[in-house]
Amino acid sequence: MSKNQEYAAQYAEYAMEQMRRYGIPASVTLAQGILESSNGQSRLALTENNHFGIKATPEWIAEGGRYGLYTDDKPNEKFCSYDSVSESYEHHSRFLKENGRYARCFMLAPDDYKGWTQGLEQAGYATGGRYAASLQQIIERNGLQEYDRQVVREMEAQGKQFGVEENPLRESENAKEYSFPVEREEFLFVTSPFGMRHDPIDGTKRMHTGIDIRCKGDAVLATEKGGKVVAVNGKGNTPGGKSVTVEYARQDGSKVQCTYMHLGDIAVKAGDTVQAGQRLGTSGNTGTRTTGEHLHFGVRQIHADGTQRDIDPAAYLAEIAQKGNIKQQALHNGNDLLAKYRDAESIKENQPLSPDAWMKKLLSSEDSGVGMPGCNDPIVEMAMTAFTSLMLLAAQIDSKNEEEQRAAVSAAMDSRRIDLESLVTGMKACELVIGENDKAMLRADNGSVEVSRELTSAELSRLSATLNNGTLSEEAKRLRVAGLLNTVILSETASRNFEQGMSEQQGQAENLKR
Repeated sequence: MSKNQEYAAQYAEYAMEQMRRYGIPASVTLAQGILESSNGQSRLALTENNHFGIKATPEWIAEGGRYGLYTDDKPNEKFCSYDSVSESYEHHSRFLKENGRYARCFMLAPDDYKGWTQGLEQAGYATGGRYAASLQQIIERNGLQEYDRQVVREMEAQGKQFGVEENPLRESENAKEYSFPVEREEFLFVTSPFGMRHDPIDGTKRMHTGIDIRCKGDAVLATEKGGKVVAVNGKGNTPGGKSVTVEYARQDGSKVQCTYMHLGDIAVKAGDTVQAGQRLGTSGNTGTRTTGEHLHFGVRQIHADGTQRDIDPAAYLAEIAQKGNIKQQALHNGNDLLAKYRDAESIKENQPLSPDAWMKKLLSSEDSGVGMPGCNDPIVEMAMTAFTSLMLLAAQIDSKNEEEQRAAVSAAMDSRRIDLESLVTGMKACELVIGENDKAMLRADNGSVEVSRELTSAELSRLSATLNNGTLSEEAKRLRVAGLLNTVILSETASRNFEQGMSEQQGQAENLKR
């Protein structure tokens, strides 16, 4: 990884936050930071946390802003000094937004990095020539425009608008003392808790020494202030893939180590000191023992005498949640894993959610694999409605208890697929899958033919009407759904047989001609 890429990986989350708040392309902010701070290694960056070469104005000084003296165009010029790098990024955005010279830039699209770089040059951001060309070269050589695309996709998926009111500034990395390993508004979606389980790779029963948290390209965060990075594994072909371990010292001489596995990229190196909420890397799917993207978060306690043991990360998260007044939960199949490590009253009050409530909670969260907030595509909306209704129906049959139903809902939401064999009997395999295009795909095998095709809007409409008919019993719904799906499978089979027959007739005709 080049120094430019290392800088971008370390500060991408700051740049993307500024893009959400002000509409400035994250790629442009990162490229300016790389150029103006020499990849964060300039004296101004290291001493003053100033990554954009912004000078202290009389207004800045009058309001109590700190500054340092450096030689630029003239000797002993005053440059802004910040408490943190994130504060430098925020001030850079406000500097552009509040300065009329850059007004034309804010009329451009948030992902128009070429327009923005040209606008900055024309407005005189830097005195040297070819400023726009230099920024564009940095962006394109390092693929920084992907950060712009990531923010745009995220904003569209969440139905959010760019602007400071809808995207309030988070606390700086130096201000908070505790953080969860992944940022969530309400809860972490835990797909596999700490304890004995059937291994998803080989099916053997073994100890799972961490918790698996559902992620998709999320920033993974340090959980306490003053942590030390004690181990970094950059090899993706190891069992745990790319990983980072951060150690926190305790007053009694003991230590706590937090390990993050299966990362997509790493933003720190061994020996670094990190603060709560600081980005350590990005979640991914690296490693030889993983079945899909997630964060494996493990916690090890090292006693003063050197003895050590793996502890339930839920106990650790409950501890820092209490210390840092963090309100988020860690939910596995509708159960809050942190509750049992709180006081007795909390345990008594915390009851598992019903399967229906658990499904609705998942659908409204950032971790919903099928939610489409703000979606205007009626076919996609019908696909999501059918998927979620089928999910609950499939979970309720076969006399499954509520815990089993919640587990089925979790699995379906995580994998974006529902096993329908219990609904459509006589099939070797039958499942409904939400594909990458967010459309519903039916996959079935009746022993003689395998079907895999996207459901039409008419089929989805009939399916949704049946599933949402409040006058039908669960058994009646099951029978009607089975009939609808069997009709789709038979129709596809007949179509294939017809095409095969036509092909054979054409082949025979060709032979007769010869």
